[in-house]
Amino acid sequence: MNKRESLGDVLGGRRGALDASIPPLAFVIGWLAAGQDIGIGAAAALGVSVLVGAYRLIKGGKITNLVVSVALVAAAALIALHTGRAEDFFLLRLMSNVASALLWSASIVIRWPLLGVVVGVVIGQKTAWRKDPDLLRAYSRASWVWVLLQYTLRVVVWGLLWWAGEVVALSVVTFVMSWPLVAATVAVSGVVLFRSLPKDHPGLRHPRTSSDGRGADGPSTSTAASQTAPVAPSVEK
Repeated sequence: MNKRESLGDVLGGRRGALDASIPPLAFVIGWLAAGQDIGIGAAAALGVSVLVGAYRLIKGGKITNLVVSVALVAAAALIALHTGRAEDFFLLRLMSNVASALLWSASIVIRWPLLGVVVGVVIGQKTAWRKDPDLLRAYSRASWVWVLLQYTLRVVVWGLLWWAGEVVALSVVTFVMSWPLVAATVAVSGVVLFRSLPKDHPGLRHPRTSSDGRGADGPSTSTAASQTAPVAPSVEK
């Protein structure tokens, strides 16, 4: 029996989020083991970041991923070393999530929801989905899940812990709010995305445009669409 592929199938695994959560743990472990020495914690985080990146590179990953991940850890370490506050190792992550929340919100307002942009790139569809009012609306609704569940939640939790100087708690929460939160966000946004589409919609890979009666100038009901053009088959999972 055919059914729509899930958003998780489209976006892939959670390996990147898991890898990103390991250096903060290494930082705190090194920091505690060395009597709260930020330099030792920073060295531990950098070392682990290089090892994880090298492992992924051997497994077929890209060198750019290694460079970016190590650069981000190095930047976080430099901030903590400069301020002398171990909790500031997490400041870059906090600020990046603030920026992400604002960027995703703005993308929805201007009708370029980033979830649609990301999925369009992943499946090689580019921006064809924007010609389909149903997909545009569904991606907008699902993108709000990322704004609230993924980024705003992190900002609130990390912000409170950073303000309180809870370094150990920050490392634990960073791990918990990495791949588990990503998985939850993908699942919830996937439900919102597909429930926002008409039942007769052919799926993410088959946007319906004005040429088949579903564009901005075409009929707005799913019945009209079914009368003006055949519906493409659903993608098998």
